Amino acid sequence: MLFNYEASRTVEALKNLLIGPNGPYRGKLLTDGLDKYDAVAEALGLLHYGCLAHCRQYFDKAAKVTELPSGRSLARVALEDFLKKVYVIERKVKALRKAAESSGVAPLAEILALRQMEAAPIIAAFKQWVDDLLPGVPSKTALGKALAYTTRQWEKLSRFLSDPKIPADNNYCENQIRPFAVGRRSWLFVDSQLGAKASANLYSIVMTCRANGIEPYAYLCHLFEELPKAKTTEELEALLPWNAKAALDTAAAQTDDELAA
Repeated sequence: MLFNYEASRTVEALKNLLIGPNGPYRGKLLTDGLDKYDAVAEALGLLHYGCLAHCRQYFDKAAKVTELPSGRSLARVALEDFLKKVYVIERKVKALRKAAESSGVAPLAEILALRQMEAAPIIAAFKQWVDDLLPGVPSKTALGKALAYTTRQWEKLSRFLSDPKIPADNNYCENQIRPFAVGRRSWLFVDSQLGAKASANLYSIVMTCRANGIEPYAYLCHLFEELPKAKTTEELEALLPWNAKAALDTAAAQTDDELAA
């Protein structure tokens, strides 16, 4: 989980985040609908996927704020008749992934078949519904914006159907960001750019620990004890959270035995 500070949110800054010492990242990019991500994906030759949850948020907002009852009703159609049904299927996908965690082998063929058989027809019907409705809805209304967003993002939004490795949204990433975003409301500012970078580094470590099932405090204690001893690249890499997990588990087990004795 990488948190990074940049002085400005430009395309170049986003590109630099994906370019390392061995060259640019080559692979898949899952984002919300910010236009700058399109430029980044095109510049780096990335396969770009959209976030179905952000699409759903547009219709959820339209269902709440649209003045005309007919507009609110149409927004609820999108939510209930199409998107909710897709997410019921995605819960099945998550269950398949969860069940396969112990074996370490992702059930990609099952996920692909499930999405193609159950989700693809719903997604196709949703697209037809959007296409039929869009011309008659004013573009500046909340419903019009939801329809327009869906149309603009459609190729990326529907791409998950043919890729069982990719989730339908980036909610997992958003959930990793949330503790920082909520905390930032409390401390309001960082004092300097150096402080911002230090904060990003600390959150990168803590959230990576959480993602790997490691207690952050125990890891930081281990890191501060062992980091001064590390002299080679291999010794530094051994301290990365996913590599240090075995040593931390062993130390925790020894502590439990000592307390029990």
